[in-house]
Amino acid sequence: MNEQPMIRGGEILARALKEKGAEHVFTLAGGFCNPALEGFMKSQMPVINCPHEQVAGHLADGHTRITRKPAICLVGPEGFANAVPAMLEAGGERAPVIFVTGSSTLKRQGAGGFKEIDDVAIAAPLVKYSVQITEGERISEFVDRAWTAATTGYPGPVHISLPVDLMFSSFPADAGRSERPFDRSDRQVPRAWPDPAVMGAILERLSAAERPVIIAGHGVWWSGAERALETCALALKIPVFNVPYHQKLLGEESQAYMGLADFHQYHPSKEAFHQADVILMVGGRLDNQMNFGNPPFFPASAHLICINGSHEELEYNRGADTVLLSDPGAFFEALSKAGKTWKPWFELQRDRRNTWVNDWFDHIDTETRADTEAGRNMHPLQLSLDVQSHLGPQDWLVFDGGNTHFWSEIAVNMAGWKGQKLGGILHPGNYSLLGVGVSFAISAKAAHPDQNVVLISGDGAFLSGGLSIEAAFHEGLPITVVIDNNGGLDCISQQQERLFSNGAHFATDFRDIPFHTMFEGLGGHGELVERRDQLGPALTRAMQSGKTACVNVKCRGVISPIVAATSDKRDKASIE
Repeated sequence: MNEQPMIRGGEILARALKEKGAEHVFTLAGGFCNPALEGFMKSQMPVINCPHEQVAGHLADGHTRITRKPAICLVGPEGFANAVPAMLEAGGERAPVIFVTGSSTLKRQGAGGFKEIDDVAIAAPLVKYSVQITEGERISEFVDRAWTAATTGYPGPVHISLPVDLMFSSFPADAGRSERPFDRSDRQVPRAWPDPAVMGAILERLSAAERPVIIAGHGVWWSGAERALETCALALKIPVFNVPYHQKLLGEESQAYMGLADFHQYHPSKEAFHQADVILMVGGRLDNQMNFGNPPFFPASAHLICINGSHEELEYNRGADTVLLSDPGAFFEALSKAGKTWKPWFELQRDRRNTWVNDWFDHIDTETRADTEAGRNMHPLQLSLDVQSHLGPQDWLVFDGGNTHFWSEIAVNMAGWKGQKLGGILHPGNYSLLGVGVSFAISAKAAHPDQNVVLISGDGAFLSGGLSIEAAFHEGLPITVVIDNNGGLDCISQQQERLFSNGAHFATDFRDIPFHTMFEGLGGHGELVERRDQLGPALTRAMQSGKTACVNVKCRGVISPIVAATSDKRDKASIE
């Protein structure tokens, strides 16, 4: 009689994730996780060892955003605490990252075990699903449950805690496989099709509309419906706006795309929303960015329709006049049958975008001439425009920071209107978490190794997460980091100057940090840029060096429109 082979719980975990289709693991290797790491090694699963657990989480998040497939972040108990910010960031973008904790011993739980922490309770508010596995026979089952929670409905991160005694203990190789589902490979995600009656009412209302707009959000991206969005919008001539802080759904060069649904970052959106009679919000939430669906952001006279692919999304949109449960792609297919087009209204929005872009180009030309004549550091908007001019249509742009982020948002809209195409854009999500830029840039380079990946990072943002640059060197993934170096947390200091009674700022300055020499010391390429005419040649050398490179650019601090508009009263407690 053949004896049943026995394997450790960590290997069962690794096998189950491999069976689901996971392709990449990011970790800071720790003793609690060794059996899982052995399992990943046996399964020939690529594992990237990171210098910090937060970095591992951000790399998994960035990889998931790009591929739209869950990646794994594996950490130990104390590393779990370091990974919490990455859970927050992934949750804001609805990224289905699988966070796995090798946790303290189960048999002595509550007695002060080695590195004991209630990781399940801490993670629960940040993720869709947080669970501790208490039986080795059920490891595969809970991987299946967590994966399903991460990828179905409204996608998002999940957390699995596997106690160290189960991680190291041995179980039959087929433990837990005698119950359905026998096939635990990844399944096609269930999707909802629109109720004919509700869809019919929406089409009827739309046929009577004169000025409809589409606001597209996270749900469109995670359902893979961005091309359907563009096709539908162009066919019907309905202008499209993007939810702020979210993965770009359409390239800025798309004729259907107008800009962010943000009155400060893209002022023409205010005119469009205030004049619209029907607003179709697809795959997004009526959260603080949308003023919870209320005036003055959305006028009471407009009929607000929210279309979401899951009931979780619709629960956030109770304020809408009409809600529809539907996969975004299926909705756009049905919407294409509207039988009407809105070309004059569509062209008005394009004219407004053209005026807005040209006004900004006139403004930055004036500012740059003044900078040159006065010998001042360059404007951060000019920096972002100049960087984009060196990128090809398949190259990736990442940006990170406060004002650096906001100015880059404006720059990509300007350059896109003029025809600039990019392979993709990544940046912090809904929570504006600084320090994700380097990790996201490495993720983009890993997914697209033959393309240039350039990160524009504020100096404060780089100091928050710059340690992750070691992963780029270690994994042989050369990226170019352009530092918008203004010597401090400029976004915060500008808010302080408008809030504090003495008009000063406090605790936001940095010393003059030679970021470029740090890269040289690690074996990369580094250059300091103090004038605009030095930037182009320095960028070319950095991108052609074949090394992870830093172009350290001395910029002046210029308040962005969103910070200026939302911190202009000293009695305000925040920028909301």
